[in-house]
Amino acid sequence: MNSEEILEVVVRAADDKLADQIMVMDVRGLTSLGDYFVVMNGRNERQMQAIVDGIVEAVHKNKIDIKNQEGKDSGKWTLLDLTDVIVHVFSSEERSYYNLEKLWSDAPLVDISDMVSEQ
Repeated sequence: MNSEEILEVVVRAADDKLADQIMVMDVRGLTSLGDYFVVMNGRNERQMQAIVDGIVEAVHKNKIDIKNQEGKDSGKWTLLDLTDVIVHVFSSEERSYYNLEKLWSDAPLVDISDMVSEQ
């Protein structure tokens, strides 16, 4: 799968678990870490875990390798490294604190409106 297809799997899985404020930044040309950063948050620790589990299940179902997973037990921030797509699932407080959107403000935002349901 290419990075755009992986991105769609991730966004749809996160949306299925009602992740809040899903945002995708196109970081190609800005870093060698990957093509896309996906940032979202959950309303509480339980929902964050459900979001992460949903994404992990969807990527396994689609035979996408998870290169690394960090922070799953912290309850504040989980990172999933899918090589070209880096997924950040935050608590609301941690998302505000780290403010990746500002840190990577040079990255164009990706329109994901066709990947998420109307809420």
